[in-house]
Amino acid sequence: MKISKVEFAAVLLAAVFLAFTGGWFLRGATQAQPVWVETERTLAQETPIVFTPAPTETAAAPTDTPAAPSAAGANTGKVDLNTATAEELMTLPGIGEKRAADIIAYREANGPFRIPEDLTRVSGIGEGILAGLIDQVTVSQEEETP
Repeated sequence: MKISKVEFAAVLLAAVFLAFTGGWFLRGATQAQPVWVETERTLAQETPIVFTPAPTETAAAPTDTPAAPSAAGANTGKVDLNTATAEELMTLPGIGEKRAADIIAYREANGPFRIPEDLTRVSGIGEGILAGLIDQVTVSQEEETP
């Protein structure tokens, strides 16, 4: 069986193509490519977390002052959406007397906010207003009593 020059050229071109394609896909197979992850914000720990085991404690004495419900917001300088008064809400950018009243009415009708983004469910507050105040608000997680 004899092959013509055209058939030989076609087989040769196919072999060269396969060799090139194989080399293309196998290049760098021995080296792992780095993975880059881009984030929108950089998370930084403001204070280091240090764990020191406490000695065995006896029953703690009750304190005279109950924990303030807005303690979570007071420590960080953020306004707690679940406990803030209308005056505290009006300190936020884009929130006036009407929107503060709407936030409180929504909170009373639907229960506490779970995440700050739930604020967009209040009429008159959209993504634009939320973007301006998202870094200044927080929500407290109320513990359920059995």
